[in-house]
Amino acid sequence: MRIPARRPDPPASEVLAGPHVVLEALRAGRRILRRIWLARQEQGRTIGLILQLARERAVPVETRPRTELDRLARGVTHQGILAEVGPFPYLEAEEIVGRALRARDAAFLLILDGIQDPQNLGAILRSAEAAGAHGLIVPRDRAAGVTPAAARASAGATEHLAVGRVTNLAAFLDWVKTQGLWVVGADPAGERVLYGVDLREPLALVIGAEGRGLRPLIQSRCDRRVRIPLLGKVGSLNAASAAAVCLFEVVRQRHGNEEGSGGLDFE
Repeated sequence: MRIPARRPDPPASEVLAGPHVVLEALRAGRRILRRIWLARQEQGRTIGLILQLARERAVPVETRPRTELDRLARGVTHQGILAEVGPFPYLEAEEIVGRALRARDAAFLLILDGIQDPQNLGAILRSAEAAGAHGLIVPRDRAAGVTPAAARASAGATEHLAVGRVTNLAAFLDWVKTQGLWVVGADPAGERVLYGVDLREPLALVIGAEGRGLRPLIQSRCDRRVRIPLLGKVGSLNAASAAAVCLFEVVRQRHGNEEGSGGLDFE
């Protein structure tokens, strides 16, 4: 597959907001952490873990008034802690596919067809990481990227999941199929019910954008289009909810008898 020319580098630094995001950035170690800003008198178990990891990694911690953190966070809820970090480390999409094919489990990728709301993207990233997806692919243009707002909505999952961007999503799906992956799209008009399709084979699961769903060009690249049965009066789920249902149906089929480490988090 032809790799498109690189775009100009993104800004040299970003500000991550919130204790969970900052903690996961420290744990993952994928980004450069330049410094942490902590509001005066902030404490608690998560703050303690952050301070411990910051000491171990020699990341400076500066105590600032909460009003200054409000200004630096630019409207993002921060709960008394921010981190200045390097830009998000996107991977080449081809590298993510290669890693998935070399994984112990059957390849499991999530592909998003134009999600534009950073909050939705963050929620989907959180579900994908929790479901054990090997990576996530998003379009380079006309779609949300992994911004600090998306990182905040993901509760730090962005720091652990491999994310790549492609210029031509339809061409990428054509190439993915040559690598031995089935392409399954979530579509309210799908010909098969989600729960009646075998999702244990190497898989690229495609979720459409808010409102419009999968574009016709992307629908035509899917080997199967599946629908989630809805028994109530609403006609559809939002993109983040649909993604979570589909992701965890893959988990159920592949690992239904295994006990995971998860729980509920009402943050």
